[in-house]
Amino acid sequence: MQKKKVLFSKKLVMALVIMIMLSFSFIQAPVADGQVMRLACKYGDSRSLDAHRATGSQDRLVVGLVFNGLLRYQPGNLSADAIEPDLAIAVPSPKILADGRQQWVFKLRPGVMTHPYDGNPGYELTSEDVVYSLRRAADPKRSSFAVDYSGMTFEAVDKYTVQVTVDQPISAFLFLPKFANRGGGLIVAKKAVEEKGNDWFKTHPVGTGPFVFERYIPREKVVLTRNARYFRGAPKLAGVEWYYMPNVSSREMALQKGELDVIEGPKEQAWGEKLAKMPGVVVDFINSAETITAHFNMTVKPLDQLKVRQAICYAINRKEFVAVYGPDVSSEIYSVVPVGRMIAGLTKQEVAKENLVYDYNLAKAKKLLAEAGYPKGFKLDVFTSESTTYKRAYELLQAQLRRIGIDVKLSVVDHSTFHARIRQNLNPIVFYACMRPNPDVILTQFYSSAAIVVTGKKAKTNFSHIGGVDADGDGKIDSVDDLIVKARLASDPNQQVALWKEAQLELLRKAVSYPVITVGYLFARSPKVEWGYKMVIITDGPNPTEVTTINK
Repeated sequence: MQKKKVLFSKKLVMALVIMIMLSFSFIQAPVADGQVMRLACKYGDSRSLDAHRATGSQDRLVVGLVFNGLLRYQPGNLSADAIEPDLAIAVPSPKILADGRQQWVFKLRPGVMTHPYDGNPGYELTSEDVVYSLRRAADPKRSSFAVDYSGMTFEAVDKYTVQVTVDQPISAFLFLPKFANRGGGLIVAKKAVEEKGNDWFKTHPVGTGPFVFERYIPREKVVLTRNARYFRGAPKLAGVEWYYMPNVSSREMALQKGELDVIEGPKEQAWGEKLAKMPGVVVDFINSAETITAHFNMTVKPLDQLKVRQAICYAINRKEFVAVYGPDVSSEIYSVVPVGRMIAGLTKQEVAKENLVYDYNLAKAKKLLAEAGYPKGFKLDVFTSESTTYKRAYELLQAQLRRIGIDVKLSVVDHSTFHARIRQNLNPIVFYACMRPNPDVILTQFYSSAAIVVTGKKAKTNFSHIGGVDADGDGKIDSVDDLIVKARLASDPNQQVALWKEAQLELLRKAVSYPVITVGYLFARSPKVEWGYKMVIITDGPNPTEVTTINK
């Protein structure tokens, strides 16, 4: 009987704590009026505001304002070392089960409220929403991030406890980013999705983040308002208006007129230096682990020949790419994992030991083309995104390949079309600018056979088709799948890094892709904007948080 009384008392105390926290959430008084931050990106429109379909930079930034993860990257610092609790109250540690599987347990914050939607005032987010979200993120029919959650099962233990079981144990370094506030780790409001449907949800996102979706006007803007019930405290900004303005001159003019507070610039140092000279304008040069890599589609002739791809590699001049983007915002890289920004990146010296640097050498490039049967070069139809970052890269590639007789016919499509068509296997050479959180994600998404576009079991962004083709002409399918899996499961950190490096060297041996440069971000803003956090390393762009202000 005494034991039952103690148990009852504990439950009563817990219930009171939850009621107090819930009450706090409900009764937060409206904060004083703040400013509406008006930001403009370089893209023409949104592709999807569904948390699990937001793959473009313009969409990731918006959903980052609307949704939370169980964990989050500290604002302004997108590195694994900067992961901290978000909807969870602590960063979990794993335990190994008797059957060899691995288990992680997340304890949720009680009292977190979802945003209101379509007449529904919102409700308390629980483990039911979290499990629904994670299963949705793992479903390729509803998510673009399903491959990240392969071999995982999700279970609601109780209202505030979620258990994740992993078939093959992995390190915290690889596990935790999958549950942070980016990609598949974003938690959606289950009731909103189920009641309104996935099609509705992609233009009416409902989460728990600092800003509440109000409306979307195609090819114009997304309007968000302050979430007065936000669990970290109501934002100081009254709202955010996110504009789609592909014309950089229009963005510049609007900033100078005071019609915008923050604008995205092209990733070019010269642009930043020009804007910095304007009165009333501050330019942020922001470091990033974002890379630009050229992926060669080995299903397209004559790129199916190793010597042709090697010739292209020798014709690419990294220094000219750095000159275009600027030395303060870009730097040469020699492996697909950027050295100095992420573990397991290869230095130039490490790559040089294997004779795989592919330093600019036109004579060698022409010799390889001749040996491949193309002494006078060939023609290649390639398309680029309207995005300045991509367009500049393709235009420079076009000029560089002309030097060895390769005539690149370049056409321009809007950014959304570019991303759709490269996933349909329609581009012979795919420049891809992106940041991924760790070497496993980079190698899995771009080089595992399962991720081959169109035909892969979990088709993602393997544009080269490594793992599905004979890359070196010896009659055998070439793959780095085994190295990727071994590295993922390695318990010894040194062995894991060695395997990741070997996988990257193998990609260079087969000239599957060509790592070109890292690029940072340039944003121009009013000096009245105070982000409220230090920018260490970011991707996509800076995001306002609950502490961001615009001084009057």
